[in-house]
Amino acid sequence: MKLDNVVAVRNRKKIYRDGDNCIKVFNEEYSKADVLNEALNQARIEETGLNIPKIKEVTMIDGKWAIVYEYIEGKTLVELMKENSDKFDEYLEFLVDLQLEVHSKKAPLLNKLKDKMNRKISEADLDATTRYELHTRLEGMPKHTKVCHGDFNPSNIIITDDGKAYIIDWSHATQGNASADVARTYLLFCLEGNEEIAKKYLDLFCKKSDTARQYVQKWMPIVAASQSVKGNPEEREFLLSWADVVEYE
Repeated sequence: MKLDNVVAVRNRKKIYRDGDNCIKVFNEEYSKADVLNEALNQARIEETGLNIPKIKEVTMIDGKWAIVYEYIEGKTLVELMKENSDKFDEYLEFLVDLQLEVHSKKAPLLNKLKDKMNRKISEADLDATTRYELHTRLEGMPKHTKVCHGDFNPSNIIITDDGKAYIIDWSHATQGNASADVARTYLLFCLEGNEEIAKKYLDLFCKKSDTARQYVQKWMPIVAASQSVKGNPEEREFLLSWADVVEYE
C-alpha cells in the first residue's frame, strides 16, 4: 500500500488514498482496543444495510495500526453546502432525512449509549454535585436501542457524482436514544459558531420526527458533559458551560 496521497489529517490519525483504498493510519499511542472497536462498529453497521464504505482490512503499517476501507469518490455535504449556498435548506433537510434513516436501524451488538455516557460523565471535569445530577438525569431518560452515529455532521457525509450518499466515521457509534444523537449534532453546529444553523437543524429534526424540542434539550447537558472529556481546551470550556446548566431551557 502506498502512503503518499494524504486526503485528510485528524487528531492522532492520517487518512490516505491508494487507488480504490482509503487507509486510515493511527498514531503509535492510539489504543489497539479503540482501533479494533472502530473496525467492529463499522462491520456491525455494514450489516444494517446503511450506505457506508466497506471495511477491507485491519492491519499494521510501520508499527502503526491501520484500517483499510473502500475509497468513496465524491464531495462532503459540508463542501456542497458551501459551494451551493442557495441550496442550503435543501441540504439541511437531506442531512435530517439521512439521520432519521440511521435511527431507523438496529444493531444489537453495538455498545450501549447510556453506558458510554455514564462512564464519560464520571471522567468529566465537573464537581460531584453536577456529575450526580447528570447521572440521575441520564438514568431517567427513556431507554432505546436505535443506531446512533455519535458524530453526525455534514463533513461525515460523502455524496458521489450520481447523488448517492455515504456516511463515514463510525468510531463513536452506539445503540440508544436518538435524541442524544441529535443533541450531539446540534452541539457540533454550535461548536463551529453556527448557532442559527443549529436551531434550524433542531427545528427541522423535531418537525420531521414529531419529537418535542424540550425532549432533545434535556439531553444537551448530558451529551455536552460526555463530549467534554476529549477535545481541545476551547471546546472543553464551551461544552462544560453547557453541562453546568443542569436545568437547561
